[in-house]
Amino acid sequence: MPRFLSLIRIDEQSLPADTEFPPEFGQRMGALMEEITKAGVMLDTAGLLPTAQGTRVTWSAGKLSYTDGPFTETKEVVGGYAILQAKDKAEALEWTKRFLEIHPVEWTVGAELRQIDEG
Repeated sequence: MPRFLSLIRIDEQSLPADTEFPPEFGQRMGALMEEITKAGVMLDTAGLLPTAQGTRVTWSAGKLSYTDGPFTETKEVVGGYAILQAKDKAEALEWTKRFLEIHPVEWTVGAELRQIDEG
């Protein structure tokens, strides 16, 4: 059964670090996580710390360079991930859609779904 990586994209600057999650959001997320885990689809998931605590490592012209966050030139960042095991891309997209739809309507959250190359 194919596996998929869902990269959750957020506009980090529109959600300050002290943003509190609405209680009903936590309940909806918990219910979805329980359902997707019982379905055997969710293999792993987590949110990521803000880019202020990250470092970009680049290999270019035979040299490594390091850039510490925050990455202010980047408006949209990867804020979390999920590894799903689904029968096909359509099923993985359906779970991803449901994940996005439980977020508060005033938030902007996106996902990039990519199948993992098992070759």
